[in-house]
Amino acid sequence: MQFLAAAFFTFVACFILAPLFFFFVRSFGIYTIVEERTCRVYMLFGKVRAILAEPGLHFLPIALGPAAFIVHFFGKCYVLDLRLDQEYLRSQSVNSEEGAPMGIGVWYEMQISDPISYLFKNTDPRGSLRANVSSATVRSLSNMPLAEMLETRHQMSSSVRAEVSPQSAQWGYQLGSVYIRKVHFRDTGMIRQIEEKVVNRLRQVTSAIRQDGANRVSIITSSAEREAAVEFAKAAVVRPHIVGEALREISRTPQVADALFTILETQKTLENTGTQLTLLPTSRDGALLTDLLAAGATATPPQLPHH
Repeated sequence: MQFLAAAFFTFVACFILAPLFFFFVRSFGIYTIVEERTCRVYMLFGKVRAILAEPGLHFLPIALGPAAFIVHFFGKCYVLDLRLDQEYLRSQSVNSEEGAPMGIGVWYEMQISDPISYLFKNTDPRGSLRANVSSATVRSLSNMPLAEMLETRHQMSSSVRAEVSPQSAQWGYQLGSVYIRKVHFRDTGMIRQIEEKVVNRLRQVTSAIRQDGANRVSIITSSAEREAAVEFAKAAVVRPHIVGEALREISRTPQVADALFTILETQKTLENTGTQLTLLPTSRDGALLTDLLAAGATATPPQLPHH
């Protein structure tokens, strides 16, 4: 029971009583906490009493004096964000020197540099800066040559920033980097014409590359065929000489020449499959005709029918 009671009182003290205590202490202006990259501006009876921009714990009686105890009841505290902010303006209408309607995309950074000017010199500093950047873009980039507008983005960014910065500083805004991110055509008909020209040019280049490749292949093929024909002609001219030399060497030995011609004749005979081949037996003393006649005489004559 003692443990549960101690846990209950600890919970109440840490999560209920302590936050209430610090809330009342802050409400009566004893202290305040300034977060990182923020600024607190205290006003009382229409006057700025203190500006706290240093992050950390601040005791208001030291910064405001006796007014710290009533500033939350009769005055006002503005909390400003001092972090670097960014914005992008899309498709700002600009005409080139040639009269082409162009769209400019402007990206810029801004940061609060003077809290008093930011709060009291302009009711909408962010909107005013946006309008100032847009008008500066149109003024500084109009009537530029189209080629420069498409290529010199760094120079255009510097021109826009140089025109915007003095005016924005009066409103408590410090303009950071300005960059022209996108330059595009706004006329749909012009975009279609450019696309058609690009497509036609790509087709011409593709056909030219294809034709050049075909011509190169034809040149290589004809050159190879010419070289092959030359080599075959040389081989046809040299072949009879080589064969004649080989036959002359073979004919020096009659036995080798007879064997070679016999083999060649036999090979030709075997390769010719369309000719009927008749094999005859070897005769005695080479008298093949005598054997054939003798065989025909001893044959039994056919019997004639009687009438």
